[in-house]
Amino acid sequence: MCLGVPGKIVERYEKEGLPMGKVDFGGGTLREACLAYVPEAQPGDYTIIHVGFALNILSEEDALETLALLREMDSLGEELAPDEVCN
Repeated sequence: MCLGVPGKIVERYEKEGLPMGKVDFGGGTLREACLAYVPEAQPGDYTIIHVGFALNILSEEDALETLALLREMDSLGEELAPDEVCN
């Protein structure tokens, strides 16, 4: 399954001729992403990141809502995981 995750661009720079950014996914998780598909993206913008590429820009409201849903899904998965195998 493929999943794009929203993140906030905190820094923009060029690397080997490509526009790049440092992206914050919350909780102190920072990753590098290529911004070539969204050349208009600037620090402060939220983008959907998939396999290291920013695919589109989205509103802060949509980004935060999506992040909250992803956290909720993660919590649900932890609650549904069996503590032990039942026979």
